[in-house]
Amino acid sequence: MLKARVHVARSVSSKRWLERQLNDPYVLRARKEGFRARAAFKLIEIDDKHHLLKPGGSVVDLGAAPGSWSQVAARRVGAAQGSGRVLAIDILEMAPIAGVEFLPLDFLDASAPQKIKPLLGGPADVVLSDMAANATGHRKTDHLKIMALAEAAADFAREVLAAGGAFLCKVLQGGTEATLLTALKRDFSVVKHVKPAASRSDSAELYLLATGFRKGAVLAPRAIK
Repeated sequence: MLKARVHVARSVSSKRWLERQLNDPYVLRARKEGFRARAAFKLIEIDDKHHLLKPGGSVVDLGAAPGSWSQVAARRVGAAQGSGRVLAIDILEMAPIAGVEFLPLDFLDASAPQKIKPLLGGPADVVLSDMAANATGHRKTDHLKIMALAEAAADFAREVLAAGGAFLCKVLQGGTEATLLTALKRDFSVVKHVKPAASRSDSAELYLLATGFRKGAVLAPRAIK
């Protein structure tokens, strides 16, 4: 009886998800504009406002699959034309994207930064992370899992970013996101949370944006909430 109730609940949830996807304007735009996921528009909105992705820049996209953020980055830095570099990293397979170099690698591996720097030809200008751990349905657990990924991504960014570089990663509201923001203020001149319109209003999702990587320089941080 319990299994039957669980099956019904999952079926209802799946139906609601499908209906929302079919009626989501960002899903429709993604199909029309050739992006692999609606998440592309989150990065587009953030970049339109904060200008992270500059022509000729080098970008690392952590947990890149299925590749919508790498698509946006490649278009904006001119990777397909050879003027910029985009390195996509994931332990999952990802279909090829013009101008994007894919590296099947676990970025949590301690040797990852040393493997990536030569491929970029030097430090990165931007590190992106739209990673999310598999959801458990338990809000606190999911928050802690995604924050662990965000903290690991931040550590990675500190290893590979050039001075003045930028870091953008997904976080979930739940309490500990403020701790990471505070930690990043020591390393970046501007640190803040942003929530693009493409991020669903009923979601606890936020993005932590850190710009002006100091790379050892001593400057007074300026945080914007």
